[in-house]
Amino acid sequence: MAEPGTQAFEKLVALLNYPMFVVTTQASDIAAGCLVGFASQASIHPPRFLVGLSTQNHTFRVAAEATHLAVHVFDREHLDVVELFGSQTGDRVNKFERCSWHHGPAQMPIIDDAAAWFVGEILDRFSLGDHVGHLLQPVDGSPPHELERWVSFSDVQHLPPGHEA
Repeated sequence: MAEPGTQAFEKLVALLNYPMFVVTTQASDIAAGCLVGFASQASIHPPRFLVGLSTQNHTFRVAAEATHLAVHVFDREHLDVVELFGSQTGDRVNKFERCSWHHGPAQMPIIDDAAAWFVGEILDRFSLGDHVGHLLQPVDGSPPHELERWVSFSDVQHLPPGHEA
């Protein structure tokens, strides 16, 4: 149920087709990752990126102890990997046993099927409501090699979430 005064906002954002990201991290030898829709470039100079992680999420709990996050984008050819990270919870499933990955910068788990990715150092964390914002400074990555058809919200809106937000 919408809060009073938010109906116009909710109708507007329901029309938007945001890009979707798979965010991974590692702390205390525990790898975690999830599908993220709340993420955006936040500054050009210096370069900054903002990732919102749900406080209900296994990845959020691991990220609380992490120094870095890896942010991945996928083309639609690898929607199965995106669905794995969006519909399963790390509380019950080791997602990394079900996909190909390697350790990248800062020992972050990098998913091999990603079309592009970057690792960012976590500079700050702050409440965004039911999500916590993680402000990242990019430290390394792999750009896309060609123009892809990126996975967006319309490609994953049918997924049952691993955790409610």
